[in-house]
Amino acid sequence: MGDVFERFVNEYEQWFLKHRLAYLSELRAVKALLPEGRGVEIGVGTGRFAVPLRIKIGVEPSRHMGEIARKRGILVVKGTAEDLPLGDESFDFALMVTTICFVDDPLKALQEARRVIKNGGHVIVGIVDRESFLGREYEERREKSLFYKHARFFSTEEIVHLMKKAGFEDFRMVQTLFKHPSKLTDVEPVREGHGEGAFVVVRGKKN
Repeated sequence: MGDVFERFVNEYEQWFLKHRLAYLSELRAVKALLPEGRGVEIGVGTGRFAVPLRIKIGVEPSRHMGEIARKRGILVVKGTAEDLPLGDESFDFALMVTTICFVDDPLKALQEARRVIKNGGHVIVGIVDRESFLGREYEERREKSLFYKHARFFSTEEIVHLMKKAGFEDFRMVQTLFKHPSKLTDVEPVREGHGEGAFVVVRGKKN
């Protein structure tokens, strides 16, 4: 699966340029739940989220994507979400933006995220909600997509269930993208909860 991101890194980068307002909306939603402290982004990609969010360290399996993130100032560690090459309790938070739908073992990835964050720290997971208008569209068109044909989409409830199984609690969530990315004329608002917006960010705490 990582091979897709290795081969189509230019197409990946183009998405952010073409859908800049959707990207900025997602960024705003993630920022709304981002705690203070030292963080790591798991599945840092080319650094599109880590850089503006001032996250200095990222884990990424794709060599090509990791190189771009390094050029943007991120310390990139090569590795997978299920086997993080990071020490126990070494971060205040771990961020995963649309990463969980591409990992082989989502529960193991969340357990690993829990291992590397301190007690009282958080994991923040951003997804395109499968139950949303955009999630349904992506599901229907997945075979025609370079990336999403390899994805497994989750509902917000499924993500919370997985996070609970991994040992997280005290959940908070926000949502954005109330219109289709192709129809945006401005950055979308961020609202509490889920069920309306296509992009949902869920934060859980390690107690």
